[in-house]
Amino acid sequence: MISPSADKFTQAPSKSGISVPGLPVLPDNVERFTVPGGGSRAFEVEAGDIINVIDVSGLQAVELVHFTPDGRSDAQVLGRQGSGTPTGIINSFAHSGENGARVKRILELSGFSLEQADCVVLFNGESVAGEMRSVTVQEGGLVCVGAPGGPMSPEAQDTPTDVLVFMERITARSEGERLQAPAPLAEPVLDQNIQPGNAYAFEVSKGQYIQILDVQGRECSDFQAFSRRALDKGLEREIDPTTTRSLGGALYPAPGIFSKYYSSDQEPLVEIVQDTCGRHDTFGLACTARYYEDLGYPGHVNCTDNMNIQLGNFSVRPRGGWPAINFFFNTLLDDSNALLMDDPWSRPGDYVLLQALTDLVCIATACPCDVDPANGWNPTDIQTRVYGEKEIFKRSIGFRKTAEADVEETKETGFHACFAKHTRDFIEYNGYWLANTMTQFGSIAEYWGCREKAAIMDLSPLRKYEVTGPDAEALMQMAVTRNIKKLSVGQVVYTAMCYEHGGMIDDGTVFRLDDNNFRWIGGNDDSGLALRELAEKHNLNAWVRNSTDQLCNVAVQGPLSRDILSEVIWTAPTQSTVEELGWFRFSVGRLGDFHGPAVVVSRTGYSGELGYEVFCHPKDATAVFEAIWQAGEPKGMVPLGLAALDTLRIESGLIFAGYEFTDRTDPYEAGIGFTVPLKSKEDDFVGREVLEQRKANPQRKLVGLELEGGVVPSLGDCIRVGRAQVGEITSATKSPILGKNIALARIDMTHAEVGTLVEVGQLDGQQKRLAASVVAFPHFDPTKERVKGNYETASS
Repeated sequence: MISPSADKFTQAPSKSGISVPGLPVLPDNVERFTVPGGGSRAFEVEAGDIINVIDVSGLQAVELVHFTPDGRSDAQVLGRQGSGTPTGIINSFAHSGENGARVKRILELSGFSLEQADCVVLFNGESVAGEMRSVTVQEGGLVCVGAPGGPMSPEAQDTPTDVLVFMERITARSEGERLQAPAPLAEPVLDQNIQPGNAYAFEVSKGQYIQILDVQGRECSDFQAFSRRALDKGLEREIDPTTTRSLGGALYPAPGIFSKYYSSDQEPLVEIVQDTCGRHDTFGLACTARYYEDLGYPGHVNCTDNMNIQLGNFSVRPRGGWPAINFFFNTLLDDSNALLMDDPWSRPGDYVLLQALTDLVCIATACPCDVDPANGWNPTDIQTRVYGEKEIFKRSIGFRKTAEADVEETKETGFHACFAKHTRDFIEYNGYWLANTMTQFGSIAEYWGCREKAAIMDLSPLRKYEVTGPDAEALMQMAVTRNIKKLSVGQVVYTAMCYEHGGMIDDGTVFRLDDNNFRWIGGNDDSGLALRELAEKHNLNAWVRNSTDQLCNVAVQGPLSRDILSEVIWTAPTQSTVEELGWFRFSVGRLGDFHGPAVVVSRTGYSGELGYEVFCHPKDATAVFEAIWQAGEPKGMVPLGLAALDTLRIESGLIFAGYEFTDRTDPYEAGIGFTVPLKSKEDDFVGREVLEQRKANPQRKLVGLELEGGVVPSLGDCIRVGRAQVGEITSATKSPILGKNIALARIDMTHAEVGTLVEVGQLDGQQKRLAASVVAFPHFDPTKERVKGNYETASS
């Protein structure tokens, strides 16, 4: 949490009872920057500027270096005692990627030498979460702020974390400066600002990139692109929204496999490469004169007329209403099939980046609508930029940990290149690219590989948080439903984490690394934030730090997983070998031998088979994967994607966030009531009082269903007894090993008994019914013999 002294920088704006945390408004003289853990940033300053640094997670060292224009460095200019050479910043350049290279380049071009600099150590690894410290600049120049830290070994917990910088400028920015578009992604070929109520047409060559950027947030832009080759022949062949939806199978394309916009001739015209907003429209026309006339606003400026004027310069005939790709327009469809609108989701600086797949004539608008929520009732400007075809931009879908957080590009895990040898089918999952299916295998072959031999899968997007300090055990005992006091060093436990009302924040595992050292591994960042908030609320001497990008992990699952890993993992005599490792235990080891990269191996998984997870630092990921693959491929090991994993986990009754549970689902309703030991855990924990009541008075239950026929139901399909709805499908699949369609479903207790006959409603819930019956749960290996490694006694 952020300390009270930082409230003036971090409060979301609120007006008339409406809070908009996605649109933080800072004072005119304040700028906000994030310094990545293990990285640095550089800023120009003038005398009188105040630099406020917030250590969000705590325990993060921070170094500041000031350079005068002539290259001198003196810590006294920052009003603090100097500590000599900024070794932390210097060392971080070696492993901070593009961030470090950019800062290093800035310093070198300016002629500044860090080796000769005198730094201020603002935090020295002793700060509490949210602590803020400030310095006042006494002379103009350049300041470099670093959050030093190196690669974290998987058995250690010294992860570097982000810090926030709020720069209070002595000279407030003018309105024009405040409302300027963010810096270009590269050197632009064209950089055009479009004021609200205007349009701009421009030519783009094949391979060039087009950026449509919402400068101030909550502003729509109608976009069209015409084939230049067709126009030269007197033909108009522009993006056709209906063709695009039909070929892509989605309401609008997104970065990844299905990313192209097509003409009515099914020619791909542009491909979306990056999208930081993720909410657009392909159904409505660009706003028209008739639209405003019908609302009582005759003569209102509109996008269609503006487009007609601009496109006339390219001999494109005018139209009464232009079909367009309405970037940032927020369309909704209600139960009566009415198209509705609301404020756009876009925040200041959000953009889409497209690549031209042929020579084009393009047009973009800044919508003038000020009579409805289309532009948040306040039309603003759009920035259009074109970049050269030789630029390299990675595919990315914007991800934010919270509504207030900075947008992040979709990341590649440490194992990405290894799995990219087997597939191009990657989908975005919680801010990372994960393989969905493998080109030379397919989900069915991947599934059987795991059930019969072995499979390897990338699970690196799982969130990891290091929980340390004298009160770490007390924090974990209070935060999760399991009894952490009974957890031994080297042991892992699966548990739920709940809100006060009993709804689940997340499910995950707790690793005990030492008496006061824990690692939480869950599915989302909300759980880590909840831990940090709980520590602050109860004034606990404990720290919670995100180590997700310091630890990547592969799951090695299947009957042969133990044999494979035994060949490649070395452990010290004080640690369990892979062969000895018990269920829900972990060992610290090395790859190959004593000199190999460090790894942590846990006997855990998400497949319903004997399995392990191997954790390492991203720099060692390729070596870890290749060693496991070299040992496993001759034994029939296959790479596994998300599609096959879904079938494996449904058969095995393993729950998934957003499907079997949400924040409105308690652990009992999610099918993991065994993680709430109310009798043996006497200590209080978040949500306990409500969970006691719900256990005594259950309303709904997660059950298994077997379905007749060949139709697989979908998430949310209703379950009926007669005309009444009594539940809903949470997950469903065609089970290869059982030879039938199965599902997980949440049903009212009245109808949850094994053997109860129900129907799954489709279409409108009434007109199509799938016969089903409630069965024992989980469907496959209910006694977990396979997970325990007892394949001789296992049965379906």
